[in-house]
Amino acid sequence: MQHTACYVCNGFYGPSFNEPVCPTCHAFLYPEDWSCINPMPVFTEKTDDGDSGNDEPSDMAYAPVTKLKPPQNPVKHQLTTVNSTFSTPQIPDGHSPSLVDCLPPEVLLVVFSYLDDMSLWSVGNVCKRWHHLLKSHMSDHIWRVYTQLRFPIYKPFFTVKSWFKVYTRLMNSCPCKACLLQMSIQSEPPGVEDTWRSNRLSSELKSLKADPPQGIEAVPLDPKYCHWQASITGPVGSPYEGGLFYLYLQVPYSYPMTPPIVKFLTRIFHPNVSRHGDVGIDSIHHNWTLALTISKILISVQSLLTDPFCEVCMEPGVGKLYMKDKIAFGNIARTWTWKYAMNDVLSPCT
Repeated sequence: MQHTACYVCNGFYGPSFNEPVCPTCHAFLYPEDWSCINPMPVFTEKTDDGDSGNDEPSDMAYAPVTKLKPPQNPVKHQLTTVNSTFSTPQIPDGHSPSLVDCLPPEVLLVVFSYLDDMSLWSVGNVCKRWHHLLKSHMSDHIWRVYTQLRFPIYKPFFTVKSWFKVYTRLMNSCPCKACLLQMSIQSEPPGVEDTWRSNRLSSELKSLKADPPQGIEAVPLDPKYCHWQASITGPVGSPYEGGLFYLYLQVPYSYPMTPPIVKFLTRIFHPNVSRHGDVGIDSIHHNWTLALTISKILISVQSLLTDPFCEVCMEPGVGKLYMKDKIAFGNIARTWTWKYAMNDVLSPCT
């Protein structure tokens, strides 16, 4: 299958673990090359043709169609179908639209007790009533714990007056909530871990603690070193100067034979970083070698902030702007840095 741009987000549509999902925006897409796959069974409404009359009647019965001629533009066809499904209004169930508003606080708090921190944060942004309910029944210490669990290397340089606002600002600075949730789940990769991998990652971690590269920090989030969180300080003289960018690394069991997956957890305006945080760097996509380490990967990403590689871009529009008008590019990148990457020095209360 040829690598091209995703129809939804215009990001790089490359290998996605044999799944028809864009690795950039997680949108479901048909593969472009229909010759390499078998036609997928689709479902259509059942008609009276061939009906024996013995079947139980139903309002919506479906039967598989084994032969289907692909449309001329399968991606557009699929997106149209999905959009039509999710945009069609549901049949009213007879309940009053204000039913949720009428629920007593005791019922809402019981419902909230089953939610994780990201869901609770989302609930707090739904309406003022729910926001005040969470503020009055959840201590600020709980939001501090949630913040430290999501961002263990976050260290504010100011006195925090509201950890809920800090948590909110960090969440808003993250380009992809699905990747952030994946980091917290910390699922094991496929395969079996070997001793070589374990010893090598232990050695790399010791080196990072003993002699960390300037402006770089990285810590494993699980005992088997499958999930890492890292931070990179914006290089001096670049539009990212003063910013602290968080990254998420997934290290497979096949490491160091295969590279880790590197994603930005902080929004950044850069030609080689997609709007969902995926990093396009040659050393971890095409020219991976055993000599590369977690530390060297982070150094390469940091150097990419000073010298973008615009011949192959994760965001072609950003790359064109960088090549044509570096002043305009720098202004936007600097604005994004102030808005999303200075959570450690700028208090959200001000």
